[in-house]
Amino acid sequence: MTEQLSASARPHHRHHWRRDVVELAALFCAVAVADGIANLVVHGPSGPALLVASAAALVLTAAFHTWWARRHGHAPPPASRAPSDTGPAGPLPEPAAAPEAPALWRMRTTVRDEPGSLAALCTALARAGVDILTLQTHPLPEGGTVDEFLLRAPGGLPSAGLTRAAADAGGRDTWIERADAHDLVDPPTRLLALATRTALDAAELPLSLRRLLGRCTIHSVPATTLSGRPNSDADVPPEGVLESTVMRLRDPSGGAITVERPHLPFTPTEFARARALVELDARLGPRIPRSQDVLTLPEGNEITVRRADGSDLAAARAMHDRCSERTLGLRYHGPVADADRYLDHLLGPRFGRTLAATTASGRLIALGHLLWDGDETEVALLIEDEWQRRGIGSELLRRLVAMAVEAGCGSVYAVTQASNTGMVAAMRGLGLPLDYQVEDGTLVITARLEPATAAATSPQAQHRSAD
Repeated sequence: MTEQLSASARPHHRHHWRRDVVELAALFCAVAVADGIANLVVHGPSGPALLVASAAALVLTAAFHTWWARRHGHAPPPASRAPSDTGPAGPLPEPAAAPEAPALWRMRTTVRDEPGSLAALCTALARAGVDILTLQTHPLPEGGTVDEFLLRAPGGLPSAGLTRAAADAGGRDTWIERADAHDLVDPPTRLLALATRTALDAAELPLSLRRLLGRCTIHSVPATTLSGRPNSDADVPPEGVLESTVMRLRDPSGGAITVERPHLPFTPTEFARARALVELDARLGPRIPRSQDVLTLPEGNEITVRRADGSDLAAARAMHDRCSERTLGLRYHGPVADADRYLDHLLGPRFGRTLAATTASGRLIALGHLLWDGDETEVALLIEDEWQRRGIGSELLRRLVAMAVEAGCGSVYAVTQASNTGMVAAMRGLGLPLDYQVEDGTLVITARLEPATAAATSPQAQHRSAD
C-alpha cells in the first residue's frame, strides 16, 4: 500500500512533442503579427492614431483585470479549507462536550425460573447500552431466581433507567447501588481470598463475612452474660438460621454471630457461603498471627508489642490488680469490681483485635483494643500506672488505627473523659481530623480515617523508638 501511494505521488516527466510543435507555431505567429503591426505603423497613413488606440486598450484591460481580482478575492472560503481557518462569517462552532465516563453498578433482580427469562433481561440491558461484566444466579427455594449483575453503564444513564429496563424484561424486587473497581474481582477469587484471611487469623471471620455479604451489620453474641448466666440470644442450632434479612450462625468459639442486612434479603446461596466460612474457622481452631515488634522507649527500656488472645487472660487480670482504681475507672467507665469480667469479651477473637505490650521479662503492662461495634469501630487503651506517659499508648493507638484502615473502617472512636488528658493527647497525635462530642460527662472522640492513614500509622517490622 505504501509503495503504491508513493508511486502515484511522483510527478510525470514524459516528453510531449505535440506541445512543442504548438508552442513553436504560436511563436512564429506572434512574430508575424508583430512585424505586420510594425509595418502598418511605420508605413501606414494612420500609424500614430493606431499606437494611441492600442495604448488605451491596454490601460482599459489592466483596469478591468484589477477590478475583477478585487471582487473575487473576498469570496467566502471554499468548503475544503482547514477546520482551523476562520472567515468573515465568524469562527467555526465549538466541538461538542465529551461524553460522561461509564459507571459501574451492582444490580439484583428476581426473575421467573423458566427458559428465556435471563435472556430477556440481558437483551433489555443490551438495548440500553449496558455491558454485563459478571453474573451470578441465586436459586430460590420457593421458585424463581435472583440474578446479581456487575454492570458498566453509560455515564448518562441513571439508576432509574436500569431499574426500568429490568422491570420491562420481567424483573422484580430490583435493588441497585454504585460499585467500584474492587467489585471487578470474580466471586471465586474473592471467596478464596476471604478463606485465606480467615485461616490466618480467627479475628478475621467477622470482617470476612462483611466483605462477603456487602453492607451489613455483624454482632457477636457471647455465650454468657457478664453476670455468668447463659445468654438466650446465643442459642442457635448447628445449621444456623436464615430469616430473610437476618442470618444467625453458631460461633465455633462460643456464642453466636448475627448478621443483619435490612435493605436486601439474604439468599440461600449467600447463607451457604457464610456457613462455609464459619465451618472453616471451627476446623482450624483458635489462632492469631505470632509476629511481634521490639520497641525501645526513650529511657532505654525495651518492650514487645504483639497480638493478644485468651491465653493472656491471667496476665491481664494480674495487670488489673496492679492498676489504680482511677486508671480502671477511666478505661471501663463502670464499677472497678466488674473490670475482670470484660476481659473474656475483650480477648475473644470475635469482638475485635487486641494488642499487648510486655516487658523484657514477659510482664504484661498495657493492652490496646480495636472493637467491632456493629457498623462502627472503637479503640481503647489500658496502660499500667507505672508505665504511663512514656509513649506506649501512642504507639499502640497508631497500630490499632492501621489495623482499622486495613479492615476498611471509615472511622474509629474513643470513649473517655475530658480529664483523661493522656487519651486525648494520643488521639490528637494521630494527625487525623477529629470530632468531639460530650454526653453526660463522657467525651467521645471520633477520628475520620483517610486512605493515606495506613502508610502513616503502620508499624515497621524492625526496632524503632516510641514517642
